[in-house]
Amino acid sequence: MWDNILSALPLLFSPSVLIAMLVGTTIGVFIGALPGLSATMGIAVLIPLTFTMEPLVALGMMAGIFNGAMYGGAIPAILLRIPGTPAGIATVFDGNPMAQKGEGLKAMKIALMSSCIGGSISALCLLLLSPPLASLALRFGPVELFWIAVFGLAAISVLLSDVPVKGLISACFGLLIGMVGIDSMSGYERFTFDVLELSSGISILVILTGLYAIPPALTLAQEATLIKKGTEANSLSASKSKIRWSFFIPTWCRASIIGVIVGIIPGTGGNIAAMLSWNETRRVSKDSSRFGKGAPEGVAAAECANNADNASSLIPALTLGIPGSSVSAVILGGLLVHGLQPGPELFTQSAPVTYGFILSMLVTSIMLFFVGRVGARVFINVMYMPPLILAPIIIALTAIGIYAINNSIFEVWLVFFFGIIGWCMERLSIPLAPAVLAVILGPIAESSLRRAMIIGRGDFAFLFSSPIALTLVAIIILTILSPLIRRVIGRPLLKRASIPQSNDSDQKKHLDS
Repeated sequence: MWDNILSALPLLFSPSVLIAMLVGTTIGVFIGALPGLSATMGIAVLIPLTFTMEPLVALGMMAGIFNGAMYGGAIPAILLRIPGTPAGIATVFDGNPMAQKGEGLKAMKIALMSSCIGGSISALCLLLLSPPLASLALRFGPVELFWIAVFGLAAISVLLSDVPVKGLISACFGLLIGMVGIDSMSGYERFTFDVLELSSGISILVILTGLYAIPPALTLAQEATLIKKGTEANSLSASKSKIRWSFFIPTWCRASIIGVIVGIIPGTGGNIAAMLSWNETRRVSKDSSRFGKGAPEGVAAAECANNADNASSLIPALTLGIPGSSVSAVILGGLLVHGLQPGPELFTQSAPVTYGFILSMLVTSIMLFFVGRVGARVFINVMYMPPLILAPIIIALTAIGIYAINNSIFEVWLVFFFGIIGWCMERLSIPLAPAVLAVILGPIAESSLRRAMIIGRGDFAFLFSSPIALTLVAIIILTILSPLIRRVIGRPLLKRASIPQSNDSDQKKHLDS
C-alpha cells in the first residue's frame, strides 16, 4: 500500500491535478451554498465535461466538489436558516441562533474547521481502513438497517423537543409524507390521489426547502427583522472573539467516529450522521438546554459528522462496488467513465490513480480551509441586508432553484405548501427536524422491515436475531425512556434545591427527613 501511495504522490501534486482540486472545491462551496443544489447534482453535471481529462484530474475535481458542497451547505444554514444541502439540517439548530445573536462569523469559522477535520479524518480512514471497515458494513443487513432507522427517528423525536409528544407528531407527519408515491415492494400507488406528479414521491429537496426556506422568509416579511434589536452593535465584537479550539476536541472525536461508521453503512448519509452526532453531543453535555439556542458544540458536531461521512461512504463503493450514498453512486459512474472498475481489482490494477483519488479527498479537505476562510467573510454580509429585500430574494431563489431541478412548476407549489405547514408548525412549537428525518428514514425502515420479514418468513423473532440488532433495541428503549428517567432523577434534586438555606441545623433536619 505504501508503495502505491508513493507512486500516486507525483501524479497528485502535478499542476493540473492541484488546479482541478482547487477549482472543484471552490465550485463545491458555491453549489452547497445555493439551496436546492447538491454535491450529487454538481458531480453529475461535471462527469460529461471530464471525458477528455486525465482520470486523476477529473477525480480530483469530483473530490473537491464533494467536500466543498458539504461545507457550503452550512453557509445558508447558519445565516438564513436554510440548509444548502440535506446534510446541513442539523447545522441549522445551533448555527442560525448563533447568527441571530451576532455570532454568524464565529459559527462559520467553527463549521469550517469542523468540516476540514471531519473530512480529513474520513479520508485517512478511507486510505488506511478500507478492507476492515468494508467487512463491517457487510454485517448490516435489513434487520440492522431497520433498527438504525428506528433509532434515528426515536432519538430526534424524543430528544429534540422539550415536549416529546410534539416531536413524535412531527415524525409521524414525515412518515406519512414519505409514503407518498409508488410502493417499491409491490408497485402500487399510495396517497397519490391520481396526481401523476406524485407517483414518484415527494423529493426530499422539496420538503427540505419548503419547511426550512419559506417559514423564515414569511417571518421576515411579517416582522421585518433579521437580527434582534441590540445585536447590531456587538455583532462585530462577538464574531471576532477568540475561539478556544481545544474545547471542541471531544466533540470532533465523537462526531468523526459517528460520521465514519454511518458513512460505511450503505443507504445512510451525511444527514443521518449529522443528526446522530448532534443528538449524542446534546445527550452527553452537562447543560443540554443550550442546544438549539446557539451552542457552538452543536455546530461543530453536525459539520464534523456530515463531512466525516464523505470519504467513508466511498469505502463500500470502491472496495465492493456498493455505493453508500447518492454521491458515491455518481462517483462510481465517474470511475467507470474513465475505465476504472470498482472492486478489489481497483486497488491493484489501477492503484496509482485509486490512491491518488483517495489522497485527493484529504488534500481537498485541507484546501477547503483556505477557500472557506475567503468565502465566509463574503457571505457574512448577507446578515446585514434589509429584511424587506432579503425576504422576497429568499422566496424567489427558492422557487428558481426548485424549478431548475426538474422544470416542474408543481414542485414549486409543493414547496410553498410545505412552507405554510412549516410556518404553522413553528407557531405551535412543533420541531421541523423530526419530519424531515422521518421522510429520509421512513422508506429505509419500511423497505428494510419488509425485506427482513421476507428473509425471516414472517417471523418477528428474526428482528432480534443478531447481537447488533439487540444492542440497537436496547439503545432505542433507553432513548425513548430518557425523558422519564430524567424526570425521576430530577425530583430528588428539586427537593434538595427547595430546602431553605436559613441555617445549617434546619437544613440538616430537612435532609435527614
